[in-house]
Amino acid sequence: MKKIFLLFLIGLIPSLGKGQGCIAVRHMSCAVGSGPNSNTLMSPGQWQVSLGMRSLHSYKHFVGTEYQAQREAEGTNVINNTQSADLGISYSVTGRLSVSVNLPFSYNDRSSMYEHYGNAVSGNPGRNRFETKSVGIGDARLTANYWILDPLKHPKANVMLGLGVKLATGNSNVKDMVHRRKADGSDYTLEKPVDQSIQLGDGAIGFNFEVQGYKLLGTKSLLYYNGFYLLSPQNVNETEQFASDKPITDLMIRYHSVADQFAARVGVAYDLIPTKGFQVMLGGRMEGIPAYDLLGGSDGFRRPGYIISVEPGISYSKSKNMFSLTMPLAVVRNRIKSAYDLKDPAGLRQGDAAFADYFISATVSHRF
Repeated sequence: MKKIFLLFLIGLIPSLGKGQGCIAVRHMSCAVGSGPNSNTLMSPGQWQVSLGMRSLHSYKHFVGTEYQAQREAEGTNVINNTQSADLGISYSVTGRLSVSVNLPFSYNDRSSMYEHYGNAVSGNPGRNRFETKSVGIGDARLTANYWILDPLKHPKANVMLGLGVKLATGNSNVKDMVHRRKADGSDYTLEKPVDQSIQLGDGAIGFNFEVQGYKLLGTKSLLYYNGFYLLSPQNVNETEQFASDKPITDLMIRYHSVADQFAARVGVAYDLIPTKGFQVMLGGRMEGIPAYDLLGGSDGFRRPGYIISVEPGISYSKSKNMFSLTMPLAVVRNRIKSAYDLKDPAGLRQGDAAFADYFISATVSHRF
């Protein structure tokens, strides 16, 4: 078979384990992915097991595209640390049709002032910040993938389409202890739902649509592209958003919103050492959450926005094993207005969100 480039699993999309800080983009690896080698073609009856890992540290606040440098200077910024893994198992039914299951797992740590004693000096004179955590599995996905063209007959260019369902296997109402300060300065704790950005799931059924493709450019390079959209028809879940110890009475933001999300990538991979299986990649990437869903309501609390990144990477393949590593570097971070913000008659209301400068994504796979 003629040597070709294919797109190998590199942890493209957001899991119910959060991908870009306060913007609750989930880490959802694509079923097939990027990494150039003829060995990536699966024959009927073959299995592939992959593990996609992602690590990020978010701490920079933005309102729209405006960086809020004062939050770091004051020490009031929110810091999210996320370590996530996405286990994928794929089975090739035919040379063109495959099915896959993806199960994410994540460890999330969130440090803040405002969710505890508050940001104000009067209520938090010691400038104390505390942590909340969430650990566990996220929302699983089942996906069917189909090559538009026969890969054996069309080695120079092809497109794969994917259609699947996202299950509500992750806990959407994880709780942890938050700290409160009495007037005499003593501390006490309350159990509250953790912030939406570190909830493990969204508590609803969703539907994912994927597209992946490649086109050879000469003998040593190829154009690759990926697209992903998660459709979430349910309006809100049962997890309550909190800003104080008093219940929020505005039903539009009382509960967590069940939001759509999207991601897209495009780039070029170059066969650096053809006989050794080493490739380098450079591309662009965009991922985020819209203010309004395509189907269903868009009420509830959400932090919509998007991140545009430059994405360098490397990959290595040998026999039935593959490895890839990418590090998307953020060039645009935009916390757009939510549906709730847009209902402000004065047009002034707009929330903020914390973002990462970059994150690290690595994937390893083995084919049986």
